[in-house]
Amino acid sequence: MPEAAPEPPAEVDDPDAALPLSGITVVSLEQAVAAPFATRQLADLGARVIKVERPDGGDFARRYDTTVRGESSYFVWLNRSKESITLDLKSDRGRHVVRQLLARADVFVQNLAPGAADRLGLDADFLSRRFPSLIACSITGYGSSGPWADRKAYDLLVQCQTGLVSLTGSEDAPARVGISIADIAAGMYAYSGILTALFTRATTGVARAVDVSLFEALAEWMHQPAYYTAYGGSRPPRVGTRHATIAPYGTYTARDGRDVLISVQSEREWAGLCETFLRRPGLVADTRFATGSARVAHRADLDAIVAERFRALDSARAAELLDAAGIANAYVNDIRQFLDHPVLDGRDRWREVRLPGNGPVRALVPPADLSGVTPRMGPVPALGEHTDRVLAELGYDPAETDALRFDGVV
Repeated sequence: MPEAAPEPPAEVDDPDAALPLSGITVVSLEQAVAAPFATRQLADLGARVIKVERPDGGDFARRYDTTVRGESSYFVWLNRSKESITLDLKSDRGRHVVRQLLARADVFVQNLAPGAADRLGLDADFLSRRFPSLIACSITGYGSSGPWADRKAYDLLVQCQTGLVSLTGSEDAPARVGISIADIAAGMYAYSGILTALFTRATTGVARAVDVSLFEALAEWMHQPAYYTAYGGSRPPRVGTRHATIAPYGTYTARDGRDVLISVQSEREWAGLCETFLRRPGLVADTRFATGSARVAHRADLDAIVAERFRALDSARAAELLDAAGIANAYVNDIRQFLDHPVLDGRDRWREVRLPGNGPVRALVPPADLSGVTPRMGPVPALGEHTDRVLAELGYDPAETDALRFDGVV
């Protein structure tokens, strides 16, 4: 078939037509976390996201686990409200279909392995010439150029390379951050970069490519410890739940065994802690603790005093006194306690999302509330669920689609 000329996407039943990104079409060759996180947030705001997956299993995040009623916890989190089609991009006909989709799209997102987009003829330079109104977003490990452009990168590798792991854990042993923080950082910058590019195109007519790497996204978040190390002569110490440069700031165990975290960040708060919680107002004038730097320098002495007071109180009473003193505090919740958190229920943050044949499950609404806007919380797609419909929009009749399926192209 001849390649489709650029035109608006076909009409699709869309109950969310009033959403801010309604009318924007995104085509994504995505896998794992970073790119799917970026595109899911676009879908939340009404963009039509067409997720292109391999016919032989699709996005490998579908198989990370099977804990959510047979579906992967990662995939359920990252892929609601999307349409899934299957294409063999190693075939000429599969690449032709992608080009047809891109001719109708506003945004193209990919986080394929290093060099894969170039081999498929989908690099940003080519796309800008072929589809001048298309915003191409590439998410890579270490950048699309430079000495590590061809190097694979996974979340924990990037945590190690940026020095984050050296800051995390106890004094005796480093630890990874317990979520995919490098992927999430890259996905957030890709999302904001795409929104910026859409605004630029709307105001200037110029479609600018977006290039984000996991390494540089997390490197941005490492600025404070980088400054501390560069100008202080040593990296911030690894202190578990304590804060490297503020004291008292950390967890203490109450009489009933529950851990409570407190944070004291000003002289006013320090005085309140001494007078109302510790009931030792004379500590305010103690030279060991008179300034923030002095409290950090004498952290061991200070921790001993605070810990002793916590051991005399049940956690509920400790929290009551800390609130009265104006001291920020929190129980150290496990995941089950987080799921039952009163703020989530009290602010009506839970919705239901359908799974492929197994739903629904609860999902949190996006954290950025826009006045008058209800985000889309559509179903998680089955692999290739929308292939026939999308091909029909491109002009393929059922016999042509069947032929593509018979040949393994879809």
